[in-house]
Amino acid sequence: MKAIVNTEYGGPEVLQFVTVPTPTLQPRDLLVRVKAFAVNPVDAKRRRAGSAPLPFPKILGFDGAGIVEQVGSEATLFHVGEEVHFAGDATRQGCYAEFVAIDERIVGHKPKTLSFAEAAAIPLTGLTAWEAFFEQMRLKPQPTKDKGTLLIFGGAGGVGSIAIQIAKRVAYLHVIATASRPASVEYCRQMGANEVIDHTRELAPQLRIFGLEGVDYVLNCNEVTNIPLLAAVLNPMGTICNIVGGDAAKSIDASLAFAKRGTLTFELMFVRSRLKIEMERQGQILNHLAELLDQKILTSTMTQRMDWKEIQEAHRQIDSGHTLGKIVLEVPG
Repeated sequence: MKAIVNTEYGGPEVLQFVTVPTPTLQPRDLLVRVKAFAVNPVDAKRRRAGSAPLPFPKILGFDGAGIVEQVGSEATLFHVGEEVHFAGDATRQGCYAEFVAIDERIVGHKPKTLSFAEAAAIPLTGLTAWEAFFEQMRLKPQPTKDKGTLLIFGGAGGVGSIAIQIAKRVAYLHVIATASRPASVEYCRQMGANEVIDHTRELAPQLRIFGLEGVDYVLNCNEVTNIPLLAAVLNPMGTICNIVGGDAAKSIDASLAFAKRGTLTFELMFVRSRLKIEMERQGQILNHLAELLDQKILTSTMTQRMDWKEIQEAHRQIDSGHTLGKIVLEVPG
């Protein structure tokens, strides 16, 4: 099969097309013919310096959508020919390829009303937001009076843009997103944010303009070095959920959160597949997200569609840190 690989760490130029063997299946695997895949910041991080013990050549990519080509000897959840979407496993080769092998338990049925490209934009970020809200923050996906206020720090990115929708339309929270450029401010509003404030300026005075002295919840889509900034506007006994780890997470200043009896929690979408814990739960979440997308409660966060030959340009844009929503690349054939 054709695949995009990197044989060394570096910039977007290390991503090259080569011919590699089609993956062999483990008992519970699906072999999926990839029709489209999305590019995420984690892809760029792994391109620059990998964190998983995978040998070169490495195939990056987690978010994808395609058609089941073959099923493993113990796979029972899907049949050949079914359309699926998935978010991948950090311990295995990825989906920048014509085919990917993936455990059926972390695969969901593709939304019927979405194209493969639109569907490929959803899984990784949708799972991240869903697990953050309903598992880590203990929110309930149902209407309840006075659910509270949520600040999404970094509202226009991949996670932020789907998180705004889930928080507003599924968790029924009052959502304040942060953005600093006119285009990103407008995009947050399109996704459904009640208010948008500038994360390059002091947060508290901007919140007071909307009659808020603080917020009950924070979804932090930035480095954890900003926890003191977020804790300053966290209501007593509030919760901050962080989705970015790395070296900065080795030393976190939680002193102000401690003083408010705040909760710090962390969301990492890859934990279930890496540690083989409740893997089927991710397939269930993806199926539910597909239902919400088909019901038009949620919308795809795809903002750019490219041919997979443009992989280097897609990575250059991701490296800029200024992309809106998700970049999706289509695989011919």
